[in-house]
Amino acid sequence: MFSTLKNAFKDKEIRNKIWFTLFILLLYRIGANITVPGVNAKAITQVAQTGLVPMLDTVSGGGLDNYSIFSLGVSPYITAQIVIQLLQMDIVPTLVEWGKQGEVGRRKTNQATRWLTLVVAFVQSIGITLGFNALTQMGLVKNQTPQTYIEIAIIMTGGTMLLNWLGDEITDKGLGNGVSVIIFAGIIARFPAGMWQIYKEEIINNNPADRWKGILFFIAIIVAILVITQFVTWVEQANRRVPIQYTRRATISGSESFLPLKVNVSGVIPVIFASSFIITPATILMAFQRTQGDQEWYKVLTNIFSLQTTPGVIIYTILIVLFTFFYAFVQVNPEKLSENLQKQGAYIPSVWPGKDTQDYISRLLMRLSTVGAVFLGLVALLPQLATNLWNLPSSIGLGGTSLLIVIGVVLELSRQINGLLMKREYVGFIR
Repeated sequence: MFSTLKNAFKDKEIRNKIWFTLFILLLYRIGANITVPGVNAKAITQVAQTGLVPMLDTVSGGGLDNYSIFSLGVSPYITAQIVIQLLQMDIVPTLVEWGKQGEVGRRKTNQATRWLTLVVAFVQSIGITLGFNALTQMGLVKNQTPQTYIEIAIIMTGGTMLLNWLGDEITDKGLGNGVSVIIFAGIIARFPAGMWQIYKEEIINNNPADRWKGILFFIAIIVAILVITQFVTWVEQANRRVPIQYTRRATISGSESFLPLKVNVSGVIPVIFASSFIITPATILMAFQRTQGDQEWYKVLTNIFSLQTTPGVIIYTILIVLFTFFYAFVQVNPEKLSENLQKQGAYIPSVWPGKDTQDYISRLLMRLSTVGAVFLGLVALLPQLATNLWNLPSSIGLGGTSLLIVIGVVLELSRQINGLLMKREYVGFIR
């Protein structure tokens, strides 16, 4: 990894991309510390242990601690993406048609996603502000009038849209997928504080007689992080190589190539999707905390959309599994892949071109996604269950999810840098 970074900084183009990405992330971190006007940010500490706060902090990089303009992070955009992609599956004819129009259709779809992001962000802003204000004794909002709530929602919505624009800039001019890189930066920024919280609770604030247990526990957490990191990295890099033969080349050299399909085809996207899917209803429910808090329907829904409860954790894991299968077929479209192979004069040995190839790829994706879903579900589920069952610090519960995102983004950045370095070598050879 270090040698890759060393070589990357030697190339001007890659170096500029790295510095641009870091500059955008610096702006993001500055924004995450700018408190929304008219808000008493200290009041948020009273509800810091609710299930929603750690999850929102995961996607906003601690912006909720200061109730900053980036408190919602990119979760509204991810939620909008989920909705649009679901509607494109033969539900809304216009969106389906856009999906077939190539680059033009992609731009139209992105525009629709941004408009939906605007609506989702505004609703989430109102919900989270009303909810947290009801939960805090000192009051989150200083001047509690409808106009103040609308102003706060507009500012937070603007912060989310600005963050999405910064993500697009990273994607276009920097390194990696902008949204994923921003979430990655937020997690990394929170990591030292999370480890310090565990250290303080288990060692500093522990009884002197039991302090040795806290030390062993802290060491066990570090070892567990290293083991999970190694395991996740190994699975993320594993792939199934599908042999491909080209009819035009076969008569000349009989050459054979491979179509690599990752074991975890979807990457970390299902985890991010599931997180946003839990956050959105939870934030909307918070708006009804004061008036409907004693109602049975409210208690049931709060129990379902909370990562502090066993049913909530199970639903979260099920969502990860479902999104794993869904996004695998978004990433690798068997129908388009089959058509592209035919156009290139390629085929899979022992499989007829066309419909048979499409069915073969679909079956293969289902098998790979099963392994990927089990893998993602276990890594996200086990730490959260351990937190709920044994009363461990809340920061541990999201450790599995955070590690999945961090490792996935780092591997993607590494692959992109290696690809750019390889491109430079080929260009140099041609010249």
